[in-house]
Amino acid sequence: MNTKIFTDGMSELKIDISEAQIEKFEKYSAMLKEWNEKMNLTAVVDDDGISVKHFLDSILPLSVIDMSEVKSVMDVGTGAGFPGLPLKICRPDLQITLLDSLNKRINFLNAVRDELGLDNVVCIHGRAEELGKKAEYRECYDAVVSRAVANLTMLSEYCLPFAKVGGMFLALKAEGAEDEIKAAEPMIKTLGGKVENICKVSLPQSDIVRYIVLIRKIKNTPNKFPRRADKIKKSIG
Repeated sequence: MNTKIFTDGMSELKIDISEAQIEKFEKYSAMLKEWNEKMNLTAVVDDDGISVKHFLDSILPLSVIDMSEVKSVMDVGTGAGFPGLPLKICRPDLQITLLDSLNKRINFLNAVRDELGLDNVVCIHGRAEELGKKAEYRECYDAVVSRAVANLTMLSEYCLPFAKVGGMFLALKAEGAEDEIKAAEPMIKTLGGKVENICKVSLPQSDIVRYIVLIRKIKNTPNKFPRRADKIKKSIG
């Protein structure tokens, strides 16, 4: 990674980071590039891109959302570990669960966790619509995060069932997401959530703008949700 761009970006976000934490990010970056030669983890593998579009982007929520009371986090559709692992490196006290539907990504995440010596990180191979029905995961997390590209209506049905009542779902979306957010509000309400805040944030060291949508879980998700993936997709056309 580009350590200068990364540390300058962290300064812009006003987030303190130690040399030991920077070293973990450097190891993570090296492993991402190495493993990406064997499997398709990400299209962004240049040092600047990893520093900004993966690491700083994943850390953005810590700069605008009060997560001081958050202890347990579920990252849905984590892919190569974003945003869950960067959040964990910055907040070592967090208990992180990384969920992805592809086992080869889980193998990578387990390797990164072990190499970086990260405690309380669980990597799960599974589908959100199935695990969201299971008692050991349903409504168990202080925060659910996702940087997945799915439509917010669909993403909310995958993610909100994991959040505790009183907890939050943070969706990291691209610029221009206003219409998508508005269209998702009826389903968010049905799932027991409420849009509490929409943070428009500039991504440091870039001209990219992000929307971080804070959805508060205000009541239990009805038992029929999440539905099967085909029904979720069909319902939004």
